[in-house]
Amino acid sequence: MLLRLVLLLVAAIVAFAVTALIRRNARRLGTIQAPNDRSSHTVPTPSGGGVGILAGGTIATAALIAPDPWPLAIGGLAALAVAAIGFIDDRTPLPARLRLSAQLILVALTIALAVPLEGLAAATGLPVPGLLVAAVALIVAVYWINLFNFMDGIDGIAGSQAIFMCCASALLMVLRSPDAAGTTPFWMLLAVAAATAGFLVLNWPPAKIFMGDAGSTYLGFMIVFLGLVTISSGAMSLAQWSILAAAFVSDATITLIRRLMLRERVFDAHRRHAYQHLSRRWKSHRRVTAGFIAVNLIWLLPLSWLSTFSGWTWPALALAYIPLIVVAVLAGAGAPERPAPQSA
Repeated sequence: MLLRLVLLLVAAIVAFAVTALIRRNARRLGTIQAPNDRSSHTVPTPSGGGVGILAGGTIATAALIAPDPWPLAIGGLAALAVAAIGFIDDRTPLPARLRLSAQLILVALTIALAVPLEGLAAATGLPVPGLLVAAVALIVAVYWINLFNFMDGIDGIAGSQAIFMCCASALLMVLRSPDAAGTTPFWMLLAVAAATAGFLVLNWPPAKIFMGDAGSTYLGFMIVFLGLVTISSGAMSLAQWSILAAAFVSDATITLIRRLMLRERVFDAHRRHAYQHLSRRWKSHRRVTAGFIAVNLIWLLPLSWLSTFSGWTWPALALAYIPLIVVAVLAGAGAPERPAPQSA
């Protein structure tokens, strides 16, 4: 236990140190991000700080799985590969087709080699073949990775979401079965949260450095990978993870649907998510990020816990998603930006 706690501290320190180092050398590395009409910041700010999360998270998770690396090491290696693609994309934008193809291959290999399909199929409660479950899991996982990347658009929002989902799922695992505290996925979740916390010190609004695609895709992959692992083992339910993700899923999905209805290129950069509209309306990243944290802690965490009770799964899911979908629509998710009023 003590060694694992030390590893969490190491993950946070390494993440903070690497993030600070990247920030200090941002000009030489060419990672300073200038504001443009599609960004939510107004001053040039270093990017690529998510490499700190990658460094801290990888060191800690590698140490955790070292005594018994198979099959969790598959997920760790695939996460590094996904992050490497994100890092390249940060420096030299890659075609969406290429990014998606690589992610599909890496996620498919991970599901095939590291996720017990029998347990995943059993978790659905439906008489469906494992191959169909694997195909759905593949689509959901790749969607989540890109969704998480899209939601990394204002200071602190993606980092705080990752910390919430990792810590909340670890808590729910222990509440469901105290023995879960002795499992490797439990500590991997906390390691990812600790590394993200080290980065968030410098990303909290007003951010001194941004995460970048390397960090957001790494976090998206690790969360969905550990989600699939804990669902297939019975440590967490599909409903619990779905509810914990509801704030991000609602905003991103309504935005995507609305842009599809407008026949827009959905992979083009924009700033039309509900959280981006709100940050401009409220003139504050901090208030929006704090609002997401409050919704997660006060609304979604209790509902995720409630969903474990027999008969409460669907009511809990409805209570989690319906209000957030309504809020996303009212906040303008996917709607074109209104032109700024002209001064007289």
